[in-house]
Amino acid sequence: MNYKILVINPGSTSTKIGLYKNEKELFNENVVHPQDEIEKFDSLISQIPMRKKHILEALKKHKINVEDLSVVMGRGGLFPPINAGGYIVNDAMIDLVMNEKIPSHASNLGAVLADGIAKEAGVNAYIYDAESSDEFFSVARITGMKEIVKRNLCHVLNSKAVSRWYAESVFKKYEKINLIVAHLGGGISISAHKEGKIVDSLSDDNGPFAPERAGCIPAMDMIELCYSGKFSKKEMQKKVRGLGGLRDLLGTSDGREIAKRMENGDDEAVLVMDALAYNVSKGIAHLAPALKGKFEAIILTGGLANEKFLTEKIKEYSSFLGKIEVLPGEHEMQALALGGLRIVRDNEVVSRM
Repeated sequence: MNYKILVINPGSTSTKIGLYKNEKELFNENVVHPQDEIEKFDSLISQIPMRKKHILEALKKHKINVEDLSVVMGRGGLFPPINAGGYIVNDAMIDLVMNEKIPSHASNLGAVLADGIAKEAGVNAYIYDAESSDEFFSVARITGMKEIVKRNLCHVLNSKAVSRWYAESVFKKYEKINLIVAHLGGGISISAHKEGKIVDSLSDDNGPFAPERAGCIPAMDMIELCYSGKFSKKEMQKKVRGLGGLRDLLGTSDGREIAKRMENGDDEAVLVMDALAYNVSKGIAHLAPALKGKFEAIILTGGLANEKFLTEKIKEYSSFLGKIEVLPGEHEMQALALGGLRIVRDNEVVSRM
């Protein structure tokens, strides 16, 4: 039987839209939302009508009626800790997003957008491998403050997808091998995969800085800045996630622009990108104990994995730890589609919030 699977993947400045017929991609579009357009909205929630309009326009352009859809898959957001895999979008999930009961992140919109289109189509909406999927070891949860318990917030969807594909390439099962995966995108996260589960990770606020993330900052300095009177809570949150990292250090988060600056002899750009590679490498080493040093490979993925200077520098710093595989790009769209296909074929149990 053939199934048409609509995939919706909202990012901070884009909405990716894809349609699949079983495993085959029928179309894939990346609608870019310029920064000046995004800044017109006072919240993520207020962006929903604009993004939904783009999705419906993409379907119309490709002559797809919503009634033809079999299922709608949305990217999962920063929900309370849940299991990996598929979750049906229900009222409890929508309430968490719409009433802003979870940390603000563009991925949160995936469930709401998928639900809106699915209701018009008369089908179910699901999320899959949400960023908050939590399979941690107990020891990985403990921090030095009893009020703060560490939980997983990483690029679960893409990290698990490239892990599965790597395992297949070496004729093994993902559930039988160990890997360390560094997702290098607008935000950077690093995860330790033990026999099919992410048992520890560094999220975009406690690992390396990234194109738009400040990363791990010395705690005492952060406290001083928070209480300096110079910034509101909202402004500090934006400095950590959205306006930090390369955007703060170099004035841009565009890796291609930075690469051109490096080619033109910009020493500051070279130094900052070297520092980024160094910090990613420290993050990889940080997670090696989670696997007791026993892992098949280190995988570098995400959009920034296309930047050769960065990946080669990471290899310089990290190759002593083990084999490094570069699988660039973000494979979230296909991963969501394949997850949806497993669900509609009843090959996978779906959870509920």
